[in-house]
Amino acid sequence: MLRQGMIGGLMALGLASAPAFGEGATTGERAERPRILSMQERAEQRDAWLAERLDALIPTLMRERGIDMWIMVAREYNEDPVVETMLPARWISARRRTILVFHDDGKRVERLTVARYPMGELFPSAWVPEEQPDQWARLAEIIAERDPETIGLNTSSLEALADGMSHTQYTELVEALPKKYNKRVVSAEALALDWLETRVPSEMAVYPGVVRIAHDIIDEAFSSRVIEPGVTTADDVRWWMRDKVNALGMKVWFHPSVQIQRPNQYTPTGSGQSLPSGDVIQPGDLLWVDFGITYLGLNTDTQQHAYVLKPGETEAPKGLRDGLAALNRTTDHLTDSFEVGLTSNEVLGKAREAALADGLRPSFYSHGIGYHGHGGGSPIGWWDDQGTDHPQGMRKMRADTAWSIELNTTVTVPEWDGQDVEFRAEEDAYFDGETVRYLDGRQTKLHLITSD
Repeated sequence: MLRQGMIGGLMALGLASAPAFGEGATTGERAERPRILSMQERAEQRDAWLAERLDALIPTLMRERGIDMWIMVAREYNEDPVVETMLPARWISARRRTILVFHDDGKRVERLTVARYPMGELFPSAWVPEEQPDQWARLAEIIAERDPETIGLNTSSLEALADGMSHTQYTELVEALPKKYNKRVVSAEALALDWLETRVPSEMAVYPGVVRIAHDIIDEAFSSRVIEPGVTTADDVRWWMRDKVNALGMKVWFHPSVQIQRPNQYTPTGSGQSLPSGDVIQPGDLLWVDFGITYLGLNTDTQQHAYVLKPGETEAPKGLRDGLAALNRTTDHLTDSFEVGLTSNEVLGKAREAALADGLRPSFYSHGIGYHGHGGGSPIGWWDDQGTDHPQGMRKMRADTAWSIELNTTVTVPEWDGQDVEFRAEEDAYFDGETVRYLDGRQTKLHLITSD
């Protein structure tokens, strides 16, 4: 059960004023609170970004990876994850079978679609069915005319986002090719991930505001505006967040998690430290949220903590505050380890060595973010695997990439009878090749929720 009147307040397209408690839980360089754009404005923004990205990134990335022709095939409602990011904003999905072709002749990269329709103004159509009824035959003609040395297809045994070519489409494409081109087909895994993870300056001018929206929703959710101790459950807060995002005309990319940690009470599953989400929030509880929104085609991913004040308290117990401080030190060890050219496995190894030397008990599992919540690029650790030899950790770190800095550290809390408490952080950041900066600051203080 939520605070009286909260649901009605969700209908306004804007965020409520910041709550009295919890203000300042996110600190550092903050983004300006953005105006929520209309659907038409959102489409115009996304299309402008796409045009810039295609012109600025594709030639450099294809040449870096040595791919002369990049071919992607998608069918309506079964889109390749990369193709989805190249669709005009008004398209929503591919149409019938949509084939995208990029060809680099050494001077410029030609873009076209082998489809009945042009794909907006960015991909002119190169197929007239009345002249050549067979779509695959027309693609084969285009390939033969340009005679590329390497043909990249989105296939990968490791990376789902780079494995968008379905079995049927792959088989039919290869069968349609003149035989001499079969040996020229290579995986475009690295190129696909490059495209997905690389951010351009115009996106980064807006991305911090997207994260600000997510932070503001957490600020309100973790406040006495929403939570009434002794009445509100963790599930109530989760669904309030879903309704809030929906009222803003946005989406979540996963159902929010809101969990309770409490002295001397455990669950037998998961980390062993969180109570069921149907439990009522009580004074003295430590709350945790994992929350991500999608807006303008960009995703956020945030984890923060709140403390429910007991009557007469004005701050959280020192052990909990110290736990959050330890969590931020753990985060610093990770971001200090970022270096272009290192593999993510090597970054993980450096971060773990530094954190352990600092007396911390860390677990790292950070990931790229952008077009997808769990975005392109190599994760830095996995929650269930802290080894530095993971096959997905062999990709090298690149500049101009956005990251969810995600990790946890376990801290013994004296005020909770020496109980071990797991503190979890996740904040979105940008790596420019030299430094890591948070898009909208990070949590350095616990959200505080009053008990009436």
